[in-house]
Amino acid sequence: MFLHANNLDIHVQIDGPKGAAPLLLVHSLGTSLHVWDEQAAALSRSFRVIRADLRGHGLTTLVPGPGSIAQYAQDMLAVLDALGIQSAHVGGLSIGGVVAQSIAFQAPARVRSLILCDTAMVLPPPEGWHARAAAVRQDGMAVLADAVMARWVTPGFLTSPAAMGLRAMLLRTPAEGYAGAAEALAAADLTADTATLTMPTLIIVGDQDVATPVTSAYAMHEAIAGSRLVVLPGAAHIPTVEQPDAVTAAMRGFLEPETLNDHEAGMAVRRQVLGEAHVDRAVANTTSFDEAFQHFITRTAWGGVWTRPGLDRRTRSLLTIALMAALGHHEELKLHVRASRNTGATPEDVAEVLIQVAAYAGIPAANAAVRVAKEIFGEMG
Repeated sequence: MFLHANNLDIHVQIDGPKGAAPLLLVHSLGTSLHVWDEQAAALSRSFRVIRADLRGHGLTTLVPGPGSIAQYAQDMLAVLDALGIQSAHVGGLSIGGVVAQSIAFQAPARVRSLILCDTAMVLPPPEGWHARAAAVRQDGMAVLADAVMARWVTPGFLTSPAAMGLRAMLLRTPAEGYAGAAEALAAADLTADTATLTMPTLIIVGDQDVATPVTSAYAMHEAIAGSRLVVLPGAAHIPTVEQPDAVTAAMRGFLEPETLNDHEAGMAVRRQVLGEAHVDRAVANTTSFDEAFQHFITRTAWGGVWTRPGLDRRTRSLLTIALMAALGHHEELKLHVRASRNTGATPEDVAEVLIQVAAYAGIPAANAAVRVAKEIFGEMG
């Protein structure tokens, strides 16, 4: 289908049941929405999967001249607006991952979770992108095909039918569309923006990726508190095509904890909310005395309650903070105030909740909770 949004005719493909949670997937430079075909086919059983060709790519309107990452992000937000979607899970591959970061920064309330696949916060040097843009404008896409394919997939995959399909996508991309996106990457540096993101985030990278290497993935992992990092062995820059099952499995484990057993699902959510470091410490400190207890809370509270679809994670976070404050469970309150940076709950949200606690559970309880929250937010900066 085509949507007229942000003064463009944007080519969009939607798969999955109406009413399911929306999942927006943004493709890589020089490809089209079809680079996500395998993941869309699998995930559309549980999600409303929305894919759109970027401007100047696939069947979407070509706009001459340099683009900007913020502009591409606004195009994708306009797609969600046109479809009447308030919030969605958002995933992006390569430049699509840069666009996804920009979407999350510009409109954090609209991003339920973030999947960043073989991408980075900044892709230097800018001179390289300008050189690519000049080359394709002068000589067409074929001039870059061999060099780009060598970076997209591993050598053993180059002659596969799937790689031939990737090459065809690249050659069909309008030269001006590719050039404009390359110039957008040359100017992009989301380092400061991405460090502010708090939504649940999955980072995927192939260990053979030279375009956005594992070091770039680790930099994002360190910048986004509570993010999860998956490194795919033997994969290069476009693992959605080279290793589609591995990418799909990583996405499914992140997006669909209900497909796991209660303990596995609970552990996945526990790590997303409390952070990898905290859970690693808790697991390391478990003894025979509390092993059954740790399994119980992971299976019941995290796997049985936090995975339920009825409330979003920010709301559950705020409810938990309110209950811990009202009941005077200050150690748990500290834990969940710290976790708010991973759930999308802001200090302003917590302050409002504690006023509610004062009205309905008493001023002394709220007063003590305010002191605890101020202490923790102070430690968090």
